[in-house]
Amino acid sequence: MKETLLDVLMYLFENYQDGEFSDSDNQENLRVELSAAGFPDEEVAHAFAWLDGLANQRNAPSLRGRTDTLRLYAPQEQERLSAECRGFLLYLEQLGILNSESRELVIERLLAFEDEIDIERVKWVCLLVLINQPGSEEAAVHLEDMVYYHGEFLH
Repeated sequence: MKETLLDVLMYLFENYQDGEFSDSDNQENLRVELSAAGFPDEEVAHAFAWLDGLANQRNAPSLRGRTDTLRLYAPQEQERLSAECRGFLLYLEQLGILNSESRELVIERLLAFEDEIDIERVKWVCLLVLINQPGSEEAAVHLEDMVYYHGEFLH
């Protein structure tokens, strides 16, 4: 079975605390453990590069502002993100799980994938973005319910 970048990210999320896999001092130990768990070195390297990209974006200037705007997708974004994926992002915004800043982080991190982007990938990337954003803990819990239980938003 070919392990993908998302498989490595999911494994890290499910088996380690956020601080453990986002701490660059701990990455070498994690690389060894991931290799021992059967993940190809190339996919492990991609996963850490992806997480580094997320950390770098977290430090970028804030996009906060108006919340009553509509996101228009560029043609290359529409090509990579299906109507279903874009609709799901809008749905999460309407529920208050994503804000404009976290939505942009999600889109940027999704486009960093080389593989096809499906709705499950969108859910996982949203979850990974939220757990890496201070103050988004409650939103991450609601989204985690959606990811694991494939259900609608749980109040």
